[in-house]
Amino acid sequence: MKLLLAIILFNITLFATTIQKPTDQYIADGAVIDMIIDEDKLYAATSASCIDIFDIKSKKIIEKISVTKIKDFMGDEIDSKIYSVDKLKDEILVLSLGKGGARRIHIYKNKKLNLVIPTSKHLYIAKAKFLDKDNVILGLLSNDIVSYNIRTKKENWSVQASLSKFSDFVLTEKKDKVIVADESGDLQIINTRDGKHLKTLSGENLDNVFRVDTKNGIIATAGQDRRVVVYDANSAYYKISSFMIYAVGLSPSGKIVGYASNENNDVTLFKTNTKSTIGVFGGNKITLTNILFKNENEFFVSSDEKTINYYKIK
Repeated sequence: MKLLLAIILFNITLFATTIQKPTDQYIADGAVIDMIIDEDKLYAATSASCIDIFDIKSKKIIEKISVTKIKDFMGDEIDSKIYSVDKLKDEILVLSLGKGGARRIHIYKNKKLNLVIPTSKHLYIAKAKFLDKDNVILGLLSNDIVSYNIRTKKENWSVQASLSKFSDFVLTEKKDKVIVADESGDLQIINTRDGKHLKTLSGENLDNVFRVDTKNGIIATAGQDRRVVVYDANSAYYKISSFMIYAVGLSPSGKIVGYASNENNDVTLFKTNTKSTIGVFGGNKITLTNILFKNENEFFVSSDEKTINYYKIK
């Protein structure tokens, strides 16, 4: 009964709230899988065998990083999905789909792609990010978390976060810890220096956590159980949505969280300390993939289509 009342009250609140439309839109070449911001550029990893690099001010694609297409089991040429993108100084990390479903990783530098993990290693990598100039961290579908040296092309360490299927991971700002989300609903916190397990956060999400984010000591999750959970150093709480929550994002300070809050793919923002709603932002047509804050007043939302919506908090 309490859960039903919470859902009814949530829907009433949304109905009474003015839904804000996108301030601007960016059009990528394919469905957007991952996004990062570096200075005044937006990097969008797409399903169309490329990463589109946008000038945020002009909203135009100023550069494109393309990987080779692949062949499916019928021998037909298809696009290679770019699963994740990252940037460290002048190097860009590109994780893409390769032959037979295995994954490959390239480093893009000086307008050239250098293959550092080939598909012949048969690694089914779901996400990859830089740790430093020599090392990357990999999240495998098996929920193995791997620290890999891209110069020596050897593993530093490998550990299975849990027996559940991998969903997502996020690095802390110092990149000294990785927070791993999976279908169990628990979060595993692992030391990136040696792979040692530091902590488990449990009991808040009851099912698969699709996405996790962290900023300034705050952690937020997007759950299949319709819960957006917020953890800080000493406590945790959750808000209930009327629909499964596919995406979540925190502002740089950790003071604002945005989450996919209903079946219309609207994004609701609220303050993490007071739980008070800031606003509801619409105009997203398909299931969300990313909520990415540029600062405390601007954010981007991508979905399983070409359009990236940009919003200003009014």
